[in-house]
Amino acid sequence: MTMKINVEILFATDAQITKNLLVKQFVDNQAGGFSTFVHDGKQLVVIKDKEWKTADAIRSIAGEISRSLAAQKVDSASIQADQLGHKWSSQDEAVTAFVEGWHLGAYNFDRYQSKKADPVTTLDVKGADKAAVKSGEVRAAAMAFSRDLMNELSDVLNPETYPEVLKDHFKGTKVKVDVLGKKEIEEREMNGVLTVCRGSKYEPSFVEMTLQTDASKPLVALVGKGVTYDSGGISLKGGRDDSDMRMDMGGSAAVSGALSLLAHSDAKVNVVVLIPMVENTPGPDAVMPGEVIQYKNGISVQVGNTDAEGRLILADGLIRAGELNADYTVDIATLTGAVVAALGTEVGGVFGDEELSNKMKKIGDQNGDFVWPLPLIDEYEETLDSAYADCNNMSSLTVAGSITAGLFLRKFAPKNNWLHVDMAGVMDKQKSKGYYTKSATGYGARLLADYTVSLTK
Repeated sequence: MTMKINVEILFATDAQITKNLLVKQFVDNQAGGFSTFVHDGKQLVVIKDKEWKTADAIRSIAGEISRSLAAQKVDSASIQADQLGHKWSSQDEAVTAFVEGWHLGAYNFDRYQSKKADPVTTLDVKGADKAAVKSGEVRAAAMAFSRDLMNELSDVLNPETYPEVLKDHFKGTKVKVDVLGKKEIEEREMNGVLTVCRGSKYEPSFVEMTLQTDASKPLVALVGKGVTYDSGGISLKGGRDDSDMRMDMGGSAAVSGALSLLAHSDAKVNVVVLIPMVENTPGPDAVMPGEVIQYKNGISVQVGNTDAEGRLILADGLIRAGELNADYTVDIATLTGAVVAALGTEVGGVFGDEELSNKMKKIGDQNGDFVWPLPLIDEYEETLDSAYADCNNMSSLTVAGSITAGLFLRKFAPKNNWLHVDMAGVMDKQKSKGYYTKSATGYGARLLADYTVSLTK
């Protein structure tokens, strides 16, 4: 008979620890932010007495503990809410962050593995406000949904099946899901989408999802790049392992996760999510470098490189946001390798309105989806010139690729209150750390949801 394992989580300042010098020394000498051991007949997790400078530090330690206890097959764990409150300025914020990190830290995508992951250890935050606990659970679930979408295989999640996944997910919520097929996309003259998809065996889709729980709020349009696999097209990629190119729909996962968070937290918002969905592969009908796309807004674009496809479909999404008269627009995409060179793998880049960029940065600093404002340098715009069309989808520069990609998108974006987020560097992790596990991060779900809420206040 297997005995259920229940663990108590304490801080190193707890009297149970400080009154025993041997135990205190043991805790102090352990590597990492916590230690787990049996003391007085019960298993304890003791968190080291370390200052939490950000809420993300709370999420990270919770994720590490959760993952460790799941591996030990611990059934349940408990922590006192007031202990979390003593370590942070707001007890409710600390509880939400701890719960969020707990559930994300033990996340697993194991549907194709014969050995299934250990279940998440049940967490009981004693004395906590129920709303604070629920908020942490909802936030974690939304980010996990984004991770699931990004981790899914490209032959399972493709432009034809993706809309059905979203319909199923939002069933029973106040979200309205409209799906445009190829015929409707042709009628709407979304020629970027139609061009990029030509090499694929899958027909394109364009998904519009709306959540209007307060019509008096400003309309926020969230546009996400939905390239379910990016081979580079005719301009074929040459990586040693390109399997993570199934995550090139990370922008669409971000906006879908954001909408899920808003819908399940009963936020008072007026938001529309726009996702152009394609697969970018070579084929007999694939777009060739040098071809010209005529967009609905009158701009013609020469395709200099078929691997710069994300901006070609986002252009249609941004045009649609303008047609809907959105008051604020954000597009998000795994767009350029250049942003990785500039910012690395811990922070995304944001371009556009300076005041709104700084507002988004502050939001990311709090919720863990870190972002850094980067400039759109007007002098670089001429490097997008084409001898055959109004512009090229590639810059003639060999540097500043994330900036020139942003300048390209600006040609199609609404004139006011527009931001572009390049999340290429933060789409996945190479190892488990904090509340992240190896593979997709789910970046952007919290960032865009919290940003949307901030615009309604």
